[in-house]
Amino acid sequence: MKVLITGGAGFIGANLARDLASRSDVDEVVVLDDLSFGYQSNLDGTDVQFVKGSILDEQVLADASLGASAIVHLAARSSVPRSIAEPMAAHEVNTTGTAMVLEAARRGNGVQVIVASSSSVYGQTDVLPKYESLPARPVSPYAASKLATESYTLAWSHSYGLPALALRFFNVFGPLQPPIHTYAAVIPAFISAAMTKRHLPVHGDGTQSRDFTYVDSVVEVITDAIMRRVSYKEPVNLAFGTRITLLELIAELEEILDRTLPIDFLPTRAGDVPTSQADASRLDELFPDLKPTPLSEGLRATVEWFESVRPWEQ
Repeated sequence: MKVLITGGAGFIGANLARDLASRSDVDEVVVLDDLSFGYQSNLDGTDVQFVKGSILDEQVLADASLGASAIVHLAARSSVPRSIAEPMAAHEVNTTGTAMVLEAARRGNGVQVIVASSSSVYGQTDVLPKYESLPARPVSPYAASKLATESYTLAWSHSYGLPALALRFFNVFGPLQPPIHTYAAVIPAFISAAMTKRHLPVHGDGTQSRDFTYVDSVVEVITDAIMRRVSYKEPVNLAFGTRITLLELIAELEEILDRTLPIDFLPTRAGDVPTSQADASRLDELFPDLKPTPLSEGLRATVEWFESVRPWEQ
């Protein structure tokens, strides 16, 4: 079995590549990444074939996907704020790039496609928890492009018979997640600030809530989906129904680090949503044996990785 991971040098992709490469039932793992956001060093020590290139390059994509039985499409321009600053770049990579990946899969023979969508597609809907049949109301270019990602995937699946699975990620965190750039996700931003004795940056009053998902659970779902050829005709939330405010998250970090963490309250960012929580019913039906990693356990493992690697110094 050959698996292609687009964006496989990034945070989630590299964790997935490491897991797949360690499995005896996977013959070949190919990572396609242009390193605009990922790091080839994330794949050090793994038996992975790395191809530097863009999903927007049709020939590179065709060569990388040749003979693949599954494509996991994680390549994207992530981050709501970055998409607001550069909307057309988000559209080109996340929307046009997805269509090109789907076309590469269509040229194969029964290639399974698993794509990363996002909880951001729900936008400003007030209903909690968010269930997949809720109307999508994206409020940022990133969210709109992720809605297009999953919509194109499911349309290609219906039209061409591609086995497909569109997973809506909810605030994934864990080792290998980059901590210091303008659009860093909240948990690595908090941990790197804590490690360097800076105030933790909180946009808003800290009462906004998220359904945080440890990366090992995401890897487990995707790997299991590949092994069992799981497909579904509608999007699937990939989170477990937790609802943690940023202030509660900081309290968890304070307990792990055994010290008080000062906070710098900043203006709310455009495109941010106040609450997010998944209805995990569909995920439970498709992956009944899945046991999520608790937030406290995942946070502790992430802190330990930060302490050992010190990524803010690299």
